[in-house]
Amino acid sequence: MSEALKIGELAGRLSVPVETIRYYEKEGLLPSPARTAGNYRLYDQNAVERLTFIRNCRTLGITLDEVRTLLRAKDNPDAECGSVNRLVDAHIDQINVHIAELERLKGSLLTLRTRCGPARHARDCGILNELVHEHDPRSPC
Repeated sequence: MSEALKIGELAGRLSVPVETIRYYEKEGLLPSPARTAGNYRLYDQNAVERLTFIRNCRTLGITLDEVRTLLRAKDNPDAECGSVNRLVDAHIDQINVHIAELERLKGSLLTLRTRCGPARHARDCGILNELVHEHDPRSPC
């Protein structure tokens, strides 16, 4: 890219809402861009790359504080990357916990589903009747 992009062009190119770009600037994740005489923001290739980096982090579920940590590492290329590895490892651990929770939830729903066979009247539905009991619906019925 040889010419600068206005905020709408940048937003369209990277499929990021304009409001998000402004927010990232306000939060210091993106540096303040150059401005035209008419006060339009102008973004260069560095801004495109940085916004791409941020967008990709967010797609992976990385928080804005964690994005800051990663950007600090990225902006200091001679630094050790152990903190980057630890951050990603922590996300992998969180995903494993979430998967286990979802598996338990799935098991509970499968058990609940066995409470009602073929379609009947709602008054006879084992699922509806089970859900009125005072217990955690995520635990086996």
